[in-house]
Amino acid sequence: MKTREMILVSMFAALTAIFAQFTIPLPFSPVPITMQELAVCLAAAILGSRLAALSQLIYIAVGLIGMPVFSGGTAGLARLMGPTGGYITGFLLSSFVIGRIVEQRPLPTVRRTFLAMLCGLLVIYTCGMLQLSLVAGITLKAAFVSGVAPFIGMAIIKIVLGATVASPVRTVLIRQNLLYVPRQNI
Repeated sequence: MKTREMILVSMFAALTAIFAQFTIPLPFSPVPITMQELAVCLAAAILGSRLAALSQLIYIAVGLIGMPVFSGGTAGLARLMGPTGGYITGFLLSSFVIGRIVEQRPLPTVRRTFLAMLCGLLVIYTCGMLQLSLVAGITLKAAFVSGVAPFIGMAIIKIVLGATVASPVRTVLIRQNLLYVPRQNI
């Protein structure tokens, strides 16, 4: 791995940790509103599948060893195994999915980036909803109502913003040779 790739991966792991601190608790749900989804989507759409997944793996590992990087300044295995842990593990899977879709056309349009991010949100919400249901001992329908439905509108706004930013940033990074993409894909 090149130094610039390590720097980009670290920057997006840090961005996810920073965005996790923008938290709005909801009285009817154990899941708060955060900006983490935006960080995950930006990482994936800009870096691609491998580097974005690595950034999220680092974010999770840093939280597991006790650094307070999860939402609300929390950390540890208990947080990952709790009602919101599925969303956190969903970040890893989602970043890979978004990145893989974006990599199909290394200079993606805003529309394609938005659609990739939409797919990624489905991954995050599915993982989150499943774990919320298991840990809280509630039905999938109840997990959807409390852990997904209240967040959909804000999530769409986040990915519109994310796609608008990520598509041109990825293009600039590739054209400046700061992000490697095989030449046959350009």
